[in-house]
Amino acid sequence: MIVEYIRYRIPEHSTDEFEKAYSRAAAVLEWSRNCLSFELTRCVETNVQYILRIQWDSVAGHLDGFRRSAEFREFLAQIGPYVEHIEEMQHYSPTAVAGRGGGAPEPPTLYEWAGGAEAFERLLTRFYETVVEDDLLAPLFAGMNPAHAHHVAMWLGEVFGGPAEYTEKRGGYENMLAHHVGRAITEPQRRRWVSLLVDAADEVGLPGDPEFRAAFMGYVEWGTRLAVENSTPGATPMPHAPVPRWGWGVAPPWQPS
Repeated sequence: MIVEYIRYRIPEHSTDEFEKAYSRAAAVLEWSRNCLSFELTRCVETNVQYILRIQWDSVAGHLDGFRRSAEFREFLAQIGPYVEHIEEMQHYSPTAVAGRGGGAPEPPTLYEWAGGAEAFERLLTRFYETVVEDDLLAPLFAGMNPAHAHHVAMWLGEVFGGPAEYTEKRGGYENMLAHHVGRAITEPQRRRWVSLLVDAADEVGLPGDPEFRAAFMGYVEWGTRLAVENSTPGATPMPHAPVPRWGWGVAPPWQPS
């Protein structure tokens, strides 16, 4: 992960339009697979100064991925008039100095909220029991490794904030990608995969609160759609990337007061 900081000094008469332009450009960043998060802040003491902070998966993901994509052209169409007002644009790497203030309690990870490794083992075990009996999906999993459910449980556990076991023991993103390249997964197969996973989540008692299920389904939709893209014959997916780390997004876990 890398952090890009862009510091702007915007003429006072243009600040409203500048913020509106970034509101439109934000939609592009939200769709970029290379962008992890972003935030535009305005200086309190000098209100014509702004800092845009973007977390990218890597410098290459930003410069070779996003900047060479159609999304970047759309992004630039929105914020292009303000490029001349940039005072600094640099990439920064995180250091070991990090933490949370005493007033901000750490929320549980999705992994913890779901019930940890045992919950994901139950989920994937039940899910693949239904997959091998499904006429649409069974052909995709013919000759499936008996440990496949366990391996996918490791992947989902890491994605949702658990230990990095899939990266350490199974080869991380590159190994998962290898399972999809050239498989030509169809949209009906993707939809069935999602449907059976949701059924399995209900059957094994994964948390059903709206906040957890919204985050869970967000990843399932994103991940399965990406798998379809990556499996298309002739596709050229990004060859190297970290395992995604999924959080609560806009709806953190609800706690009674």
